[in-house]
Amino acid sequence: VQLQASGGGLVQPGGSLRLSCAASGFTLDDYAMYWIRQAPGKEPEGVSCIDGDTRYTPSVKGRFTISRDNAGNTLYLRMNNLKPEDTAVYYCNAYSSGVNYWGRGTQVTVSS
Repeated sequence: VQLQASGGGLVQPGGSLRLSCAASGFTLDDYAMYWIRQAPGKEPEGVSCIDGDTRYTPSVKGRFTISRDNAGNTLYLRMNNLKPEDTAVYYCNAYSSGVNYWGRGTQVTVSS
């Protein structure tokens, strides 16, 4: 079982990135999928979730879009109008019936 996040990088404020999370060893569609981020010195924060619905933390609503490609077993997070406060390591997470899978994170840095 593996989750591998990618797509992070350095971007200027107002820029965009698309994060990907490739799943292997399980069927992504069977799980609720989450993007969670952790900024330096801060607690982890749930950014977005997709199961039968999509949900966002208020600070990213209208700027971020979560989606998944079930055929490709991949989760995405499209991030627009990025702000310095979005700087963090972003992780993808899969959860179902007490089973919890974490992937390695990808660093997103928003700076001019």
